[in-house]
Amino acid sequence: MNWLEVSMTVDGELAESVADVFARFAPNGVMTEQGVKYNDDEDAGTPTGPITVRAYLEVNDGLEETRQKLEESLFYLGMIQSLPTPVYKQVADQNWMEAWKRRYKPIRIGERLLILPAWIENPEPNRVAIKIDPGMAFGTGTHPTTQLCLELMEIVFEERRRKKEIDSFLFPLSCIDVGCGSGILSIAALKLGADKVLGVDIDDESAKNSRENAETNGVGEELILGVGSVTEILEGRFPFKSAPLVVANILAPVIVRLFDAGLADLVEPYGAIILSGILQEQEENVVKAGQAKSLRLSERRQMGDWVALTMSR
Repeated sequence: MNWLEVSMTVDGELAESVADVFARFAPNGVMTEQGVKYNDDEDAGTPTGPITVRAYLEVNDGLEETRQKLEESLFYLGMIQSLPTPVYKQVADQNWMEAWKRRYKPIRIGERLLILPAWIENPEPNRVAIKIDPGMAFGTGTHPTTQLCLELMEIVFEERRRKKEIDSFLFPLSCIDVGCGSGILSIAALKLGADKVLGVDIDDESAKNSRENAETNGVGEELILGVGSVTEILEGRFPFKSAPLVVANILAPVIVRLFDAGLADLVEPYGAIILSGILQEQEENVVKAGQAKSLRLSERRQMGDWVALTMSR
């Protein structure tokens, strides 16, 4: 089956009306696209500019009649307010879900980890697989900030494992994941050897997303999830207030603010905090903020413009 794509780019006031017209003739729904403006590093983005409305008409014996009725409806709408000419394009049918899935391949991280799309069996049993559904938001393991964070986590666990015979208190190891997102770092900590992990995020959808990914990975009550951040942890709203390992893959300006809120207090003596989501030009500010809280820089990784740091107490 083939499809005829019809699209029209209009301002925000007209987009809803055009989408309503398209929907009468497109049984599979209507799609809208708009640009996004970012004011600064922390801005979630504001929709801006014209909106492109798209719909897909089935190519069959009734296509010309459907197209004629669509254009008649657009003509009457255009009598109220001027409209641009609709644009048509032939689109070949395909299995969209399978095509989407083929884009996602296993990602090797460090020496031991493997980020794996949830529907793929582990092709490298010697690596620790973390299964994530790339269709979900909040972090899929493809971004450099996540990969750098995982590399540094692996180093921390390996160092503690080597020292275990001398300092038995180094294991079992608990972990706090500030801004847990998809739960990928929390799950990785457990698979690398942590006995319990507290994952918090200010977005309650993240907790739901993290739990779904945890279940996919066979992780249960050892992962504690909740809504909150540094302040809520220090206030005692969760089972523990500090841990030998803390991870925060957020944004550099947010990390600096969280240090003022007590982020360093989450790190137990002789513990470490892994910080990611830092652009190279922001690195100095983050390091200074950590040093002001008696932390020292012990490890650094960079991928492109992104930097991740391990700081120790």
